Amino acid sequence: MSAKSQRVLPGFGLALGYTLVYLSLLILLPLGGMVLKASELGFGQIIDIALGERSLAAFRVTFVSSLLAASINAFFGLIVAWILVRYPFPGKRFVDALVDLPFALPTAVAGITLTGLYSANGWIGQWLGFKVAYAYAGIVVAMVFTSIPFVVRTVQPVLQDLGSEYEEAARTLGASRMQTFRKVILPTLTPALVTGGSQAFVRSLGEFGAVIMIAGNIPYQADVSSLMIFVRLQEFNYPAAAAIASVILLASLTLLFLLQVVQGRLFAWQRQGR
Repeated sequence: MSAKSQRVLPGFGLALGYTLVYLSLLILLPLGGMVLKASELGFGQIIDIALGERSLAAFRVTFVSSLLAASINAFFGLIVAWILVRYPFPGKRFVDALVDLPFALPTAVAGITLTGLYSANGWIGQWLGFKVAYAYAGIVVAMVFTSIPFVVRTVQPVLQDLGSEYEEAARTLGASRMQTFRKVILPTLTPALVTGGSQAFVRSLGEFGAVIMIAGNIPYQADVSSLMIFVRLQEFNYPAAAAIASVILLASLTLLFLLQVVQGRLFAWQRQGR
């Protein structure tokens, strides 16, 4: 039987056409409409809105908070994935399912819950020596909560495929634990960590529900770009909202493109190392 007759999907032309139509209706058409709406303002007005004092402050808070959240998740997400893969313990299945809770929980509900936990009288906030709820730290906490599954679920299957025999072989050859991690484990996990961290970063850029509930939305201090878009929509200023959203879209697309480049180089580096 020929390879052509064994294909499950229909011919390439039909499958490609369906894919392009599907992506156009769900992704390209809405994004194109947003850019078209922003173009009603003219280039000068878009620059004025994007480079306004409050907009720049919101962009700075959003990007720095997203970077912090992605860095925290890259570190702790690796630890969580390592524990779930390498160690058996009671309740492991429950903890594994708990990782996906941010995916299932509405972000507004997550924000309300985090606010209750980290407020001055909350279960966690009352023991902290600094303010989290209704402050800048609350933005980072909300972003960490909503984006950590991206890191864990990206690193976890790579760890499962790696197996413990590589660690045992390195220890047999006299390598210390740190040398084993740095020279055997980390190079293999680096592409997955970069991918998961980048996805967490991009996800945090667009976070809205959880952030506005816990941040306090203080102008120039705890104001995120998604809130700026929401404010413009409340004012029925749709072109201005589209202009701010277009800046975030451009940043996200740039990051995704750079991610593909970095991933390609990391995989090439891995193949050369082997």
